[in-house]
Amino acid sequence: MSNVKNKVIAITGASSGIGQASAKLLAENGAKVVLGARRTEKLEKIVEEIRAAGGTAEFKAVDVTSREEVKAFIHFAKDKFARVDVIFNNAGVMPLSPMKALKVEEWDKMIDVNIHGVLNGIAAGLPIMEAQGGGQFINTASIGAHVVVPSSAVYSGTKFAVWAISEGLRQESENIRVTIISPGVVETELGSDITDESAQADLQEFRKTALTPDAIASAVLYAVSQADNVDVNEVIVRPTASAF
Repeated sequence: MSNVKNKVIAITGASSGIGQASAKLLAENGAKVVLGARRTEKLEKIVEEIRAAGGTAEFKAVDVTSREEVKAFIHFAKDKFARVDVIFNNAGVMPLSPMKALKVEEWDKMIDVNIHGVLNGIAAGLPIMEAQGGGQFINTASIGAHVVVPSSAVYSGTKFAVWAISEGLRQESENIRVTIISPGVVETELGSDITDESAQADLQEFRKTALTPDAIASAVLYAVSQADNVDVNEVIVRPTASAF
């Protein structure tokens, strides 16, 4: 993992789940990680744990729906460590529901966090990476970017968008690597905001075969660790027993 050591990696959605697991694993392998999320008390605890284990970590509050806050977060990482090698746009929400439930506020929330959050990360980091001659974006999509099931229409739509945005950025970039991470069902806080009872029941059924966040963190580490001329474009990670 020599290509991970000393890389500066900014991670959104880092207060739990995949973001937290990735921050810890990357730090264990020598990366300098900068954690961002809204829940700073959780970020502070994770950073303390990373430092206690000998790693290097900082944190800053960020709401990914705010272009200004995301820019401040990425520039905080640059100010601390003089560069930003990887931006892991990982923050996401998943309030699943059937279309006929017309939970339009929840649709808006998914669009704001899942799509605008990724775009804000790219807008903040792209000029920095171009100026320094390289870098890597890792964007969390989902198996929902490849498979649509009842109640997932809007969520899958946002993750299709993440896939398309990432692929377009890859095609336009000569020196910047772009990786899409598409997890299957994982045991995280994602979906805790589901208000539709039928969708919540379906999620609990799917999670009977759920992976732990560490499985996805390993995929992130793999993508980061490749030589600079190797761009791992997409990794789909799902439980062996999963039909989706």
